Amino acid sequence: MIITTASVFVDDQQKALDFYTDKLGFQLKTDVPAGPFRWLTVVSPQAPDGVQLLLEPSEHPAVNPFKEALVADGIPFNSFGVEDVQAEYERLTALGVRFVQGPTPMGPVTAAVLDDTCGNLIMIAEMTDPEQAAPQD
Repeated sequence: MIITTASVFVDDQQKALDFYTDKLGFQLKTDVPAGPFRWLTVVSPQAPDGVQLLLEPSEHPAVNPFKEALVADGIPFNSFGVEDVQAEYERLTALGVRFVQGPTPMGPVTAAVLDDTCGNLIMIAEMTDPEQAAPQD
């Protein structure tokens, strides 16, 4: 069994597509009409046949209170791996992306948290010390 699709709830699919492609650098994978919405996925250009991120409409009544609670508590909804958090932070900041937390060492990772403009906080993280992340016997 493998993970093929992960979701992020978005308040506007087109705005999300623009942000996730133009700012974060993902590529459009699938765009299919689905009733009043779209089955809209993006992928990493480094893994075009890898896991797809579904930009899913925030239509279910439970979604917005859930998202608002996460944002209020500063909890990222999803996390993306990057090779260099500081460099990615600088690149995205130059593109106008708003971060709620700059690059911060957290044990075996360095992470930063951004606002995706669609109601979510997203973490970008770099593995800085793989030895620390290994299970201890």
